[in-house]
Amino acid sequence: MDELKEATKRRASFAQTMKAVFWSFFGVRKGSDHDRDMAQLNPVHVIIAGVLGVVLFIVVLLLIVRAVVG
Repeated sequence: MDELKEATKRRASFAQTMKAVFWSFFGVRKGSDHDRDMAQLNPVHVIIAGVLGVVLFIVVLLLIVRAVVG
């Protein structure tokens, strides 16, 4: 439990987290970048950024389908 409390106090910004999640959606992260992210990113921010990324991805797909069909 102490590890979780310690992890949530990490100092990486939400913008850095969004960038890491964005690149991870495409699968083009370097191993060294992944290791750095694991040490710096707040896990709560990663979860929020992941959910936002998925919602954005779905909205973009729906807009593309509407443009093609309609």
